[in-house]
Amino acid sequence: MGYGYGPQWGMMGGYGYGHGPLHLIVWVVILIAIVALVVWLVRSLAGPGAHHHLPPRRSVGLDVLEERYARGEIKREEYLQKKKDIGG
Repeated sequence: MGYGYGPQWGMMGGYGYGHGPLHLIVWVVILIAIVALVVWLVRSLAGPGAHHHLPPRRSVGLDVLEERYARGEIKREEYLQKKKDIGG
C-alpha cells in the first residue's frame, strides 16, 4: 500500500477532525461569535444613546392649540400664553 491520496488518507482514515457534522457546528458557532463581536464593537464605539435618533415626542395639546390659533378661535396673546403653559 502506497502513500497516496485516497479514501483512507490522513489521520484516523479520513474520519478525524475536519469532517462531519461536528466540524460544521464548530464553524457555525465561530461565525456567530464573530458576528456578535462585530455588532457589539460597532454599538460600543458608537457611544451611549447613538441609536436614539428619534425627535422628542410632540404634545398633542400643542397641536390642538396651533389648530385653534390657525382657525382664528384664539388671539395671538392667548396662543403664546397657552403655548408657554404647555411647555412648547
